[in-house]
Amino acid sequence: MTDDRSTHKDVAHVQEFFGTRADGWDAKFSEDGPAFARAVADFGLRPGDRVLDAGCGTGRALPALRAAVGPSGTVLGADVTPQMLAAAQRAGRDAEGALLLADVARLPLRDAALDAVFASGLVAHLPDPAANLRELARVVRPGGGLALFHPIGRAALAARHGRALTPDDLRAERNLGPLLAGSGWELVSYAD
Repeated sequence: MTDDRSTHKDVAHVQEFFGTRADGWDAKFSEDGPAFARAVADFGLRPGDRVLDAGCGTGRALPALRAAVGPSGTVLGADVTPQMLAAAQRAGRDAEGALLLADVARLPLRDAALDAVFASGLVAHLPDPAANLRELARVVRPGGGLALFHPIGRAALAARHGRALTPDDLRAERNLGPLLAGSGWELVSYAD
C-alpha cells in the first residue's frame, strides 16, 4: 500500500527538480535527438498503435512516436511537471500528441487502453518502481510493450552526475529484469 503523503512528497520533489530545469532542458541535452529517434524506431511500433510517452518531459520523443504510429495512431505524453509540459508546448510538440499533466503512479487511462509505453529516463525517478511499473502495465493491452530508455548509458549517466556506477543501480540488467518480471513485464531486450 502506498502512503498518499509520501507519494505527494515524491511528486513535489520531482516537480521542483524538473520544474526549475524545464526552460533549458532541450538546449542542455540537444545532442540526444538521434538517440530518441533510434530508440523509437527499434521499439517496433506500428501505424495505428496507441502509445504513451510516460514522463515525457519536454516531449522530445513525441515527433518520433508520431512518425512511428502515423496519423491513425494515438500519441499521449504524460508528465507530472507543468513546466516541462509548457516547454513541450512552446517547442510545438503538442502538435504530435496530446499532453497530460499526470502522475505515472495514477494514470487517467482505462485498463488496456494502450499498445505501448515509451519511458525515457523515468525508472530512476519512480518513487515505488514496482508499483509504478505495474500501473504502466495496467494501461497496456496484453502483449503490449514497454521501452525503458535513456539516451546515454549507465556509466556515462553516473559520470554526468559525478558518482560511481554501483551494483544496486536499478537500471542494471540484473536488477531491472526481476523488477520488470514482478511488475507484469518481460525483459526481452537490453542494451546499455
